[in-house]
Amino acid sequence: MSDLGHLTETYHSLHVAPLQSQHERVAWRSQAPRADRIREHTCPCRRITYEFCMAGGLAFVRRTYRHDGIAVHESSWLQTRETEQLWLRILLGQAR
Repeated sequence: MSDLGHLTETYHSLHVAPLQSQHERVAWRSQAPRADRIREHTCPCRRITYEFCMAGGLAFVRRTYRHDGIAVHESSWLQTRETEQLWLRILLGQAR
């Protein structure tokens, strides 16, 4: 058996880092039926999850908040490269 066998039992998916005191505020908008191609997502074990979505060369981040119901918000459509940078800032706790 592999030495890494124990990791597959505990690894869920990506978790975002704690929010940094100096962070960018994302302009979240109401959800719109824009795209369902998800390139990456954070772990569903958390109350707030994020998805990196894309279509037609553009992308956005979808945020889902689960607490007494579900609230879904999305960032603006951006060029894929810009959304990759936003995604990384969210994962690092530098944006929310």
